[in-house]
Amino acid sequence: MGIFSKRHLLRRYFTSQGLTGAALALATAISTPAFADTKVIHAGELLAVPGEKPLKKYSLVITDGKISALKKGFVNTRTYGEDAQLIDLSSSFVMPGLMDMHVHLHGELGPNNHKETVQMSDADIAMKSVYFANKTLMAGFTTVRDLLNQPEQIHALRDAINKGWVDGPRIIAGTGVSVTGGHLDVDGMSPDILELKTPETLCDGPYECRKAVRHAIKYGADVIKIASTGGVLSDTNTGTGQQMADDEMKAIVEAAHVLGRKVTSHAHAAEGINAALRAGVDSVEHGSYANEESIKLFKETGAYLVPTLLAGDTVVTMAKTSNFMSPPIKEKAIRVGADMLKNFTRAYKAGVKIAYGTDSGVSKHGTNAKEAVLMYRAGMTTQDILQAATVNAADLAGMSSSLGTLEAGKLADIIALDASPLANIEALMDVDFVMKGGKVYKQ
Repeated sequence: MGIFSKRHLLRRYFTSQGLTGAALALATAISTPAFADTKVIHAGELLAVPGEKPLKKYSLVITDGKISALKKGFVNTRTYGEDAQLIDLSSSFVMPGLMDMHVHLHGELGPNNHKETVQMSDADIAMKSVYFANKTLMAGFTTVRDLLNQPEQIHALRDAINKGWVDGPRIIAGTGVSVTGGHLDVDGMSPDILELKTPETLCDGPYECRKAVRHAIKYGADVIKIASTGGVLSDTNTGTGQQMADDEMKAIVEAAHVLGRKVTSHAHAAEGINAALRAGVDSVEHGSYANEESIKLFKETGAYLVPTLLAGDTVVTMAKTSNFMSPPIKEKAIRVGADMLKNFTRAYKAGVKIAYGTDSGVSKHGTNAKEAVLMYRAGMTTQDILQAATVNAADLAGMSSSLGTLEAGKLADIIALDASPLANIEALMDVDFVMKGGKVYKQ
Protein backbone atom coordinates (compact mmCIF):
# COMPACT_ATOMS: atom_id res chain seq x y z
CA MET A 1 0.00 0.00 0.00
CA GLY A 2 1.47 3.41 -0.98
CA ILE A 3 2.05 6.40 1.27
CA PHE A 4 -0.90 8.26 -0.26
CA SER A 5 -3.36 5.44 0.39
CA LYS A 6 -2.14 5.00 4.00
CA ARG A 7 -2.58 8.71 4.65
CA HIS A 8 -6.01 8.63 2.95
CA LEU A 9 -7.23 5.77 5.16
CA LEU A 10 -5.92 7.44 8.34
CA ARG A 11 -7.62 10.70 7.39
CA ARG A 12 -10.93 8.86 6.70
CA TYR A 13 -10.64 7.05 10.06
CA PHE A 14 -10.01 10.20 12.08
CA THR A 15 -12.79 12.06 10.24
CA SER A 16 -15.28 9.24 10.81
CA GLN A 17 -14.47 9.41 14.52
CA GLY A 18 -15.11 13.15 14.58
CA LEU A 19 -11.42 13.96 15.05
CA THR A 20 -9.83 16.85 13.20
CA GLY A 21 -7.02 19.40 13.67
CA ALA A 22 -4.25 17.91 15.83
CA ALA A 23 -5.35 14.33 15.12
CA LEU A 24 -5.20 14.90 11.38
CA ALA A 25 -1.78 16.52 11.75
CA LEU A 26 -0.64 13.46 13.70
CA ALA A 27 -1.91 11.20 10.94
CA THR A 28 0.08 13.17 8.39
CA ALA A 29 3.23 13.06 10.54
CA ILE A 30 2.91 9.31 11.01
CA SER A 31 2.49 8.63 7.32
CA THR A 32 5.03 11.12 5.90
CA PRO A 33 8.62 9.84 5.77
CA ALA A 34 11.18 12.07 7.55
CA PHE A 35 14.37 12.88 5.68
CA ALA A 36 17.54 13.03 7.75
CA ASP A 37 19.61 16.20 7.83
CA THR A 38 22.86 14.96 6.31
CA LYS A 39 26.15 16.79 5.85
CA VAL A 40 29.40 15.44 4.44
CA ILE A 41 32.73 17.05 5.36
CA HIS A 42 35.76 16.48 3.15
CA ALA A 43 38.70 16.88 5.54
CA GLY A 44 42.21 17.35 4.16
CA GLU A 45 43.79 16.37 7.50
CA LEU A 46 41.56 14.86 10.19
CA LEU A 47 42.49 14.53 13.85
CA ALA A 48 39.59 12.26 14.72
CA VAL A 49 41.08 11.12 18.04
CA PRO A 50 43.53 13.55 19.66
CA GLY A 51 46.53 11.58 20.77
CA GLU A 52 46.47 9.44 17.64
CA LYS A 53 47.99 10.18 14.24
CA PRO A 54 45.94 12.49 11.97
CA LEU A 55 44.23 10.92 8.96
CA LYS A 56 44.75 12.23 5.43
CA LYS A 57 41.85 12.88 3.04
CA TYR A 58 38.89 11.56 4.98
CA SER A 59 35.16 12.21 4.89
CA LEU A 60 32.94 12.75 7.91
CA VAL A 61 29.27 11.91 7.45
CA ILE A 62 26.96 13.77 9.82
CA THR A 63 23.35 12.75 10.27
CA ASP A 64 20.92 14.71 12.47
CA GLY A 65 23.71 16.37 14.43
CA LYS A 66 25.79 13.26 15.07
CA ILE A 67 28.70 11.64 13.28
CA SER A 68 27.34 8.59 11.49
CA ALA A 69 30.47 7.50 9.59
CA LEU A 70 34.12 8.18 8.80
CA LYS A 71 35.14 7.23 5.29
CA LYS A 72 38.59 7.11 3.72
CA GLY A 73 38.82 9.41 0.71
CA PHE A 74 36.45 12.14 -0.42
CA VAL A 75 33.10 10.38 -0.85
CA ASN A 76 30.37 11.39 -3.28
CA THR A 77 27.82 13.41 -1.30
CA ARG A 78 24.96 12.09 -3.47
CA THR A 79 25.55 8.68 -1.94
CA TYR A 80 23.82 10.04 1.15
CA GLY A 81 20.82 11.56 -0.60
CA GLU A 82 19.94 14.38 -2.97
CA ASP A 83 19.68 16.86 -0.07
CA ALA A 84 23.00 15.97 1.58
CA GLN A 85 25.18 19.07 1.98
CA LEU A 86 28.88 19.07 1.11
CA ILE A 87 31.25 21.07 3.31
CA ASP A 88 34.61 21.31 1.61
CA LEU A 89 37.44 21.41 4.16
CA SER A 90 39.80 19.50 1.89
CA SER A 91 42.59 22.03 2.45
CA SER A 92 42.04 22.33 6.22
CA PHE A 93 43.04 20.67 9.47
CA VAL A 94 39.85 19.28 11.05
CA MET A 95 39.48 18.25 14.69
CA PRO A 96 36.97 18.03 17.54
CA GLY A 97 35.56 21.24 19.01
CA LEU A 98 37.66 22.63 21.84
CA MET A 99 36.43 22.49 25.44
CA ASP A 100 37.24 25.04 28.16
CA MET A 101 36.63 23.74 31.68
CA HIS A 102 36.83 27.11 33.45
CA VAL A 103 35.09 30.25 32.20
CA HIS A 104 32.98 33.08 33.61
CA LEU A 105 30.68 34.30 30.85
CA HIS A 106 29.05 37.12 32.82
CA GLY A 107 31.88 39.63 32.53
CA GLU A 108 35.54 40.51 32.11
CA LEU A 109 38.07 41.79 34.63
CA GLY A 110 38.63 45.52 34.38
CA PRO A 111 38.52 48.90 36.14
CA ASN A 112 34.72 49.19 36.01
CA ASN A 113 33.81 45.92 37.71
CA HIS A 114 32.56 47.42 40.99
CA LYS A 115 30.72 50.16 39.13
CA GLU A 116 29.00 47.64 36.89
CA THR A 117 27.98 45.60 39.95
CA VAL A 118 25.66 48.36 41.10
CA GLN A 119 24.78 49.96 37.75
CA MET A 120 23.97 46.91 35.63
CA SER A 121 20.74 45.02 36.14
CA ASP A 122 20.58 41.23 36.15
CA ALA A 123 19.03 41.48 32.69
CA ASP A 124 21.95 43.62 31.46
CA ILE A 125 24.44 41.07 32.73
CA ALA A 126 22.48 38.26 31.11
CA MET A 127 22.62 40.04 27.74
CA LYS A 128 26.35 40.57 28.17
CA SER A 129 26.72 36.85 28.85
CA VAL A 130 25.01 36.09 25.53
CA TYR A 131 27.57 38.30 23.78
CA PHE A 132 30.53 36.63 25.50
CA ALA A 133 29.10 33.16 24.84
CA ASN A 134 28.97 33.91 21.13
CA LYS A 135 32.58 35.14 21.12
CA THR A 136 33.65 31.93 22.84
CA LEU A 137 31.88 29.75 20.28
CA MET A 138 33.37 31.68 17.37
CA ALA A 139 36.82 31.01 18.84
CA GLY A 140 36.21 27.27 18.40
CA PHE A 141 35.17 26.37 21.94
CA THR A 142 31.99 24.37 21.60
CA THR A 143 31.65 23.28 25.25
CA VAL A 144 32.54 25.16 28.44
CA ARG A 145 32.16 24.87 32.21
CA ASP A 146 31.02 28.17 33.69
CA LEU A 147 32.31 28.05 37.26
CA LEU A 148 30.84 31.11 38.92
CA ASN A 149 27.89 33.16 37.79
CA GLN A 150 24.46 34.14 39.08
CA PRO A 151 22.68 30.75 39.02
CA GLU A 152 19.47 32.05 37.43
CA GLN A 153 21.41 33.81 34.67
CA ILE A 154 23.77 31.00 33.73
CA HIS A 155 21.01 28.39 33.89
CA ALA A 156 18.84 30.52 31.61
CA LEU A 157 21.74 31.00 29.17
CA ARG A 158 22.56 27.29 29.23
CA ASP A 159 18.96 26.38 28.51
CA ALA A 160 18.51 29.07 25.83
CA ILE A 161 21.58 27.78 23.97
CA ASN A 162 20.32 24.19 24.24
CA LYS A 163 16.96 25.26 22.80
CA GLY A 164 18.60 27.13 19.93
CA TRP A 165 17.33 30.56 21.00
CA VAL A 166 20.85 32.07 21.09
CA ASP A 167 24.23 30.95 19.77
CA GLY A 168 26.87 29.84 22.20
CA PRO A 169 28.87 26.87 23.45
CA ARG A 170 27.30 23.99 25.31
CA ILE A 171 27.39 25.09 28.96
CA ILE A 172 28.05 23.00 32.05
CA ALA A 173 26.77 25.38 34.73
CA GLY A 174 28.55 25.50 38.07
CA THR A 175 27.35 26.93 41.37
CA GLY A 176 29.76 28.10 44.06
CA VAL A 177 29.50 26.81 47.63
CA SER A 178 31.63 28.91 49.96
CA VAL A 179 32.28 29.56 53.62
CA THR A 180 31.35 33.00 54.92
CA GLY A 181 34.06 35.47 53.95
CA GLY A 182 35.75 32.91 51.71
CA HIS A 183 36.93 33.44 48.16
CA LEU A 184 33.54 32.79 46.53
CA ASP A 185 31.73 35.16 48.90
CA VAL A 186 31.31 38.81 47.86
CA ASP A 187 33.71 41.50 49.09
CA GLY A 188 35.07 44.98 48.47
CA MET A 189 31.72 46.83 48.73
CA SER A 190 29.71 48.65 51.38
CA PRO A 191 27.90 46.42 53.93
CA ASP A 192 24.41 47.14 52.56
CA ILE A 193 25.48 46.14 49.03
CA LEU A 194 27.30 43.09 50.37
CA GLU A 195 24.06 42.00 52.01
CA LEU A 196 22.18 42.32 48.72
CA LYS A 197 24.83 40.46 46.73
CA THR A 198 25.63 37.66 49.19
CA PRO A 199 25.02 34.25 47.56
CA GLU A 200 22.46 31.83 48.98
CA THR A 201 24.95 28.98 49.04
CA LEU A 202 27.25 30.20 51.81
CA CYS A 203 27.82 27.65 54.55
CA ASP A 204 29.71 27.21 57.78
CA GLY A 205 30.18 23.72 59.14
CA PRO A 206 29.50 20.39 57.42
CA TYR A 207 25.72 20.36 57.98
CA GLU A 208 25.19 23.79 56.43
CA CYS A 209 27.52 22.89 53.56
CA ARG A 210 25.64 19.69 52.83
CA LYS A 211 22.41 21.68 52.66
CA ALA A 212 23.98 24.34 50.43
CA VAL A 213 25.00 21.66 47.90
CA ARG A 214 21.50 20.22 47.83
CA HIS A 215 20.07 23.72 47.39
CA ALA A 216 22.42 24.40 44.45
CA ILE A 217 21.52 21.15 42.71
CA LYS A 218 17.79 21.67 43.34
CA TYR A 219 18.00 24.94 41.43
CA GLY A 220 19.92 23.58 38.46
CA ALA A 221 23.65 23.28 39.16
CA ASP A 222 25.49 20.84 36.87
CA VAL A 223 28.69 20.98 38.92
CA ILE A 224 29.67 22.31 42.36
CA LYS A 225 32.62 24.65 42.82
CA ILE A 226 34.25 25.26 46.19
CA ALA A 227 37.18 27.43 47.22
CA SER A 228 39.45 25.49 49.53
CA THR A 229 41.84 28.46 49.62
CA GLY A 230 41.75 32.22 49.31
CA GLY A 231 41.85 33.82 45.88
CA VAL A 232 43.87 36.42 44.05
CA LEU A 233 40.86 38.56 43.10
CA SER A 234 39.17 38.57 46.51
CA ASP A 235 39.42 42.20 47.61
CA THR A 236 40.68 41.30 51.09
CA ASN A 237 44.03 40.65 52.71
CA THR A 238 43.04 37.10 53.77
CA GLY A 239 45.77 35.52 51.65
CA THR A 240 45.72 32.41 49.47
CA GLY A 241 45.98 29.75 52.18
CA GLN A 242 43.36 27.17 53.16
CA GLN A 243 40.00 28.68 54.11
CA MET A 244 37.45 25.85 53.97
CA ALA A 245 37.72 23.21 56.69
CA ASP A 246 38.37 19.57 55.90
CA ASP A 247 35.01 18.38 57.26
CA GLU A 248 33.16 21.03 55.23
CA MET A 249 34.82 19.89 52.00
CA LYS A 250 34.17 16.24 52.73
CA ALA A 251 30.47 16.93 53.37
CA ILE A 252 30.19 18.90 50.12
CA VAL A 253 31.83 16.19 48.00
CA GLU A 254 29.75 13.41 49.54
CA ALA A 255 26.48 15.32 49.08
CA ALA A 256 27.30 16.24 45.48
CA HIS A 257 28.42 12.77 44.45
CA VAL A 258 25.31 11.16 45.92
CA LEU A 259 23.24 13.44 43.67
CA GLY A 260 25.36 12.74 40.60
CA ARG A 261 27.34 15.97 40.49
CA LYS A 262 31.09 16.48 40.31
CA VAL A 263 32.99 18.92 42.53
CA THR A 264 35.89 21.14 41.61
CA SER A 265 37.97 23.25 43.96
CA HIS A 266 39.62 26.60 43.40
CA ALA A 267 42.94 26.15 45.19
CA HIS A 268 46.28 27.96 45.31
CA ALA A 269 48.19 26.98 48.47
CA ALA A 270 49.40 23.40 48.82
CA GLU A 271 47.53 22.69 52.06
CA GLY A 272 44.24 23.68 50.43
CA ILE A 273 44.97 21.64 47.29
CA ASN A 274 45.80 18.58 49.37
CA ALA A 275 42.78 18.92 51.65
CA ALA A 276 40.48 19.19 48.63
CA LEU A 277 42.04 16.13 46.99
CA ARG A 278 41.74 14.12 50.21
CA ALA A 279 38.07 15.15 50.37
CA GLY A 280 37.56 13.60 46.94
CA VAL A 281 37.14 16.52 44.53
CA ASP A 282 37.11 15.63 40.85
CA SER A 283 39.37 18.49 39.77
CA VAL A 284 41.43 21.38 41.10
CA GLU A 285 41.42 24.80 39.47
CA HIS A 286 44.74 26.69 39.33
CA GLY A 287 46.77 24.39 41.64
CA SER A 288 49.36 27.14 41.83
CA TYR A 289 51.53 25.75 44.63
CA ALA A 290 51.03 22.00 44.25
CA ASN A 291 53.80 20.17 46.14
CA GLU A 292 55.04 16.56 46.11
CA GLU A 293 52.14 15.44 48.29
CA SER A 294 49.71 17.18 45.92
CA ILE A 295 51.16 15.35 42.93
CA LYS A 296 50.89 12.04 44.78
CA LEU A 297 47.24 12.74 45.67
CA PHE A 298 46.40 13.83 42.10
CA LYS A 299 47.72 10.53 40.79
CA GLU A 300 46.12 8.40 43.52
CA THR A 301 42.66 9.96 43.14
CA GLY A 302 42.70 10.49 39.36
CA ALA A 303 41.60 14.10 39.81
CA TYR A 304 42.34 16.58 37.04
CA LEU A 305 44.35 19.77 37.27
CA VAL A 306 42.78 22.68 35.36
CA PRO A 307 45.75 25.06 35.20
CA THR A 308 44.28 28.44 34.03
CA LEU A 309 47.71 29.78 33.06
CA LEU A 310 46.05 32.52 31.03
CA ALA A 311 44.46 33.95 34.17
CA GLY A 312 47.82 34.10 35.89
CA ASP A 313 49.44 35.76 32.89
CA THR A 314 46.58 38.27 32.66
CA VAL A 315 46.59 39.38 36.30
CA VAL A 316 50.36 39.83 36.37
CA THR A 317 50.16 42.13 33.34
CA MET A 318 47.23 44.07 34.80
CA ALA A 319 48.90 44.44 38.19
CA LYS A 320 52.01 45.90 36.58
CA THR A 321 50.37 48.15 33.99
CA SER A 322 47.07 49.38 35.48
CA ASN A 323 45.97 51.18 38.62
CA PHE A 324 42.52 49.73 39.30
CA MET A 325 43.62 46.81 41.50
CA SER A 326 43.59 47.32 45.27
CA PRO A 327 46.91 46.71 47.13
CA PRO A 328 45.85 43.24 48.43
CA ILE A 329 44.84 42.09 44.94
CA LYS A 330 47.93 43.55 43.29
CA GLU A 331 50.28 41.80 45.72
CA LYS A 332 48.59 38.43 45.25
CA ALA A 333 48.37 38.85 41.47
CA ILE A 334 52.09 39.47 41.02
CA ARG A 335 53.14 36.73 43.42
CA VAL A 336 50.75 33.93 42.43
CA GLY A 337 50.47 34.73 38.73
CA ALA A 338 54.22 34.67 38.31
CA ASP A 339 54.54 31.29 40.04
CA MET A 340 51.79 29.40 38.19
CA LEU A 341 53.79 28.52 35.07
CA LYS A 342 56.72 26.77 36.75
CA ASN A 343 54.44 24.88 39.14
CA PHE A 344 52.31 23.69 36.23
CA THR A 345 55.43 22.42 34.47
CA ARG A 346 56.36 20.34 37.49
CA ALA A 347 52.86 18.83 37.80
CA TYR A 348 52.67 18.03 34.08
CA LYS A 349 56.09 16.37 33.99
CA ALA A 350 55.12 14.31 37.04
CA GLY A 351 52.17 12.83 35.14
CA VAL A 352 49.22 14.71 36.69
CA LYS A 353 46.15 14.56 34.44
CA ILE A 354 45.49 17.93 32.79
CA ALA A 355 42.19 19.31 31.50
CA TYR A 356 42.13 22.56 29.55
CA GLY A 357 40.78 25.63 31.33
CA THR A 358 41.45 29.35 31.06
CA ASP A 359 39.44 31.26 33.70
CA SER A 360 38.23 33.46 30.83
CA GLY A 361 36.43 36.42 32.28
CA VAL A 362 39.69 37.20 34.02
CA SER A 363 41.16 37.21 30.51
CA LYS A 364 39.09 38.38 27.54
CA HIS A 365 36.49 36.03 26.12
CA GLY A 366 37.34 34.72 22.68
CA THR A 367 41.06 34.58 23.45
CA ASN A 368 40.76 31.16 25.13
CA ALA A 369 43.31 29.60 22.77
CA LYS A 370 46.10 31.66 24.36
CA GLU A 371 46.06 29.12 27.19
CA ALA A 372 47.41 26.55 24.73
CA VAL A 373 50.33 28.81 23.84
CA LEU A 374 51.21 29.22 27.53
CA MET A 375 50.93 25.48 28.13
CA TYR A 376 53.34 24.91 25.25
CA ARG A 377 55.78 27.45 26.67
CA ALA A 378 55.60 25.58 29.97
CA GLY A 379 56.81 22.40 28.25
CA MET A 380 53.58 20.59 27.31
CA THR A 381 53.60 18.90 23.91
CA THR A 382 51.14 20.03 21.26
CA GLN A 383 49.61 16.54 21.21
CA ASP A 384 49.01 16.61 24.97
CA ILE A 385 47.56 20.13 24.77
CA LEU A 386 44.99 19.04 22.18
CA GLN A 387 44.13 16.00 24.28
CA ALA A 388 43.66 18.22 27.33
CA ALA A 389 41.23 20.43 25.38
CA THR A 390 39.21 17.53 23.96
CA VAL A 391 39.53 13.98 25.30
CA ASN A 392 40.51 14.94 28.86
CA ALA A 393 38.01 17.80 29.10
CA ALA A 394 35.23 15.50 27.91
CA ASP A 395 36.23 12.95 30.55
CA LEU A 396 36.23 15.57 33.31
CA ALA A 397 32.85 16.84 32.14
CA GLY A 398 31.46 13.29 32.18
CA MET A 399 30.67 13.53 28.46
CA SER A 400 33.16 11.13 26.87
CA SER A 401 30.36 9.12 25.30
CA SER A 402 29.27 12.12 23.21
CA LEU A 403 32.22 14.55 22.95
CA GLY A 404 36.02 14.77 22.76
CA THR A 405 36.64 12.73 19.60
CA LEU A 406 35.17 12.48 16.10
CA GLU A 407 33.79 8.96 16.07
CA ALA A 408 30.53 7.41 14.92
CA GLY A 409 27.71 8.07 17.35
CA LYS A 410 29.23 11.19 18.88
CA LEU A 411 27.95 14.75 18.57
CA ALA A 412 29.29 16.63 15.55
CA ASP A 413 31.29 19.30 17.37
CA ILE A 414 33.95 20.11 14.78
CA ILE A 415 36.39 22.92 14.06
CA ALA A 416 38.79 23.54 11.17
CA LEU A 417 42.02 25.52 10.86
CA ASP A 418 44.24 26.57 7.99
CA ALA A 419 47.30 24.97 9.62
CA SER A 420 48.00 22.04 11.93
CA PRO A 421 48.22 22.96 15.64
CA LEU A 422 50.36 19.85 16.06
CA ALA A 423 53.04 21.67 14.09
CA ASN A 424 52.32 25.13 15.51
CA ILE A 425 50.05 25.46 18.53
CA GLU A 426 49.34 29.10 17.69
CA ALA A 427 47.16 27.86 14.81
CA LEU A 428 44.41 27.39 17.44
CA MET A 429 44.13 31.17 17.70
CA ASP A 430 42.67 31.39 14.19
CA VAL A 431 39.72 29.01 13.85
CA ASP A 432 38.03 29.25 10.45
CA PHE A 433 35.14 26.80 10.79
CA VAL A 434 32.91 25.96 13.76
CA MET A 435 30.19 23.33 13.91
CA LYS A 436 28.32 22.36 17.08
CA GLY A 437 25.85 19.52 17.14
CA GLY A 438 25.86 19.38 13.35
CA LYS A 439 24.99 23.05 12.90
CA VAL A 440 27.51 25.34 11.21
CA TYR A 441 28.12 28.56 13.14
CA LYS A 442 31.22 29.82 11.36
CA GLN A 443 32.50 29.10 7.88
